[in-house]
Amino acid sequence: MEIKRESWGSKTGFILAAAGSAIGLGNIWKFPYIAGENGGASFIIVYLICIGIIGLPVLTAEILIGRTTQRNPVGAFYKLSQSKFWAGLGGMGVIAGFLILSFYAVIAGWAIGYIVEAFKGSFFNFTEATSSADHFNGLVGDIYWMLGYFSLFMFLTMIIVFAGVQKGIERGSKILMPILLILLIILMIRGVTLEGADSGLEFLWNPDWSKINAGAILIALGHAFFTLSLGMGAMLTYGSYMSKKDSVPNSAFQIVFLDTLIALIAGIAIFTSVFAVGLDPAAGPGLIFHTLPSVFIKMPGGYIFSILFFILLTIAALTSAISLLEVVVSFFVDELKWKRHTAAIVLTLIISLLGVPSALSYNLLADFTIFGLNFFDLVDFIASNILLPLGGLLIAVFVAWVWGFKRVLPNLKEGAERLFEEYPVVITIWKIFLKYFSPVLIFLVFLHSVGLLDKIINLFTGL
Repeated sequence: MEIKRESWGSKTGFILAAAGSAIGLGNIWKFPYIAGENGGASFIIVYLICIGIIGLPVLTAEILIGRTTQRNPVGAFYKLSQSKFWAGLGGMGVIAGFLILSFYAVIAGWAIGYIVEAFKGSFFNFTEATSSADHFNGLVGDIYWMLGYFSLFMFLTMIIVFAGVQKGIERGSKILMPILLILLIILMIRGVTLEGADSGLEFLWNPDWSKINAGAILIALGHAFFTLSLGMGAMLTYGSYMSKKDSVPNSAFQIVFLDTLIALIAGIAIFTSVFAVGLDPAAGPGLIFHTLPSVFIKMPGGYIFSILFFILLTIAALTSAISLLEVVVSFFVDELKWKRHTAAIVLTLIISLLGVPSALSYNLLADFTIFGLNFFDLVDFIASNILLPLGGLLIAVFVAWVWGFKRVLPNLKEGAERLFEEYPVVITIWKIFLKYFSPVLIFLVFLHSVGLLDKIINLFTGL
């Protein structure tokens, strides 16, 4: 007898869980920084256009594949195509889930560790930003600190997925996502009320169209793709637990809206604080673990806000990690008929073992490199620069060219009849974007991410 597959208890649960998957560490530090560095408000406008051309169409397609088939990535593509090649595309998403979670949990472990550092008041021992950086380097150089918090984060992720779709992921998302939003709003209000916050707002919002060039557009395209967790099977898997009564286009739009809203609020919260205390923003994780601790020591009420911020960061990481583990678990449950509890425990152990070399890349294995990259950076490159863009590209190609719109549209219209009756042009626009614009632009993102785009341009311009 076939066991009834799990499903979401409500549409709100799905939206919050899917938004949680999309809202991760990148929303908190990456988007605000790249926006500020590439023209502020002008970059945000370009980014929103890119979201419309790439993000929303591919997100809609990926969720639709899952909802239509009620299967994990491998089973979904095989059910629609009866092709081992396309089932292999789903398998690529499962592998991506393995790899990404193995190194993502390392950074998330830093966030948990910094909650403890914030409670201890460690940041108030710093006299300048370099002290903060030295403290961070000392912590990641400690093998036990790295492995301890990495393991704790993996355990927290496993517990939620272990509990199931409704009792674990949905219930967790309904608690964690409102907390995340409330904490962000509190930090934003604190930021904008600081003296000197205007400089931070100007950095983020002042439009500078002179900075909008081919490079900035590629950055916007890449972030529009990566921020929504596309190409790794997470949205497909979450979509597979969806009711046929719910509108896929409306759900996709709400996820994009929440993802972008969180990124903008985070930008205001972070950069008003950074500029108010006279520090320059630094890119990437350095902004979080090097600069911000120095911000908190100079901010009124900094002790409380430092704790709140790293709790926020951990929640953002956790909601994304849950979706990554669920992609892998759903494959073993659907295709190999494992029990969820067994799959959650065993796969967490395997991913944790895979993540150990990444955790040791900053201490014991710091001198070990492959192709000039340490283990952490190598796994990151393979997953983020190769597997995800290829996955997103092939999803667009599959829906538009293989599954075909004649079979796609009846499924897309389920639950969204009113939308398409009132705005039939939406279907036309979605078809054009998914069939032509999205594949070409994702291919450019892929070439750029693996470092080939500049070489190709130079080759042609040199002819």
